[in-house]
Amino acid sequence: MITLAAALVFGVPVSIMANTSIEIIEQEIVQPTVVLQGNTLHVNNASGQMLYIYNVAGVRVMSVKVEGAEKSFELSLPKGCYIVKVGKVVRKISVK
Repeated sequence: MITLAAALVFGVPVSIMANTSIEIIEQEIVQPTVVLQGNTLHVNNASGQMLYIYNVAGVRVMSVKVEGAEKSFELSLPKGCYIVKVGKVVRKISVK
């Protein structure tokens, strides 16, 4: 019995190593772009997101769902400064 215990204690060393594999997946997050040319607001990379336009008092004056990767909106807003929000992108525009 002592021989069996000694064989177990001093026997073949056992080592367990876990094979860890980490795969890094890079996701390129493309932010929407907002450009005003004249009275036309051009929105890119915002398909399926909501577009909100606020006046300087914080009142929402327009909201629309952007359908498609490149979309243009004709603005019929009075002259002035406005805040445009698409997703997490916020821009100031000036309608002249």
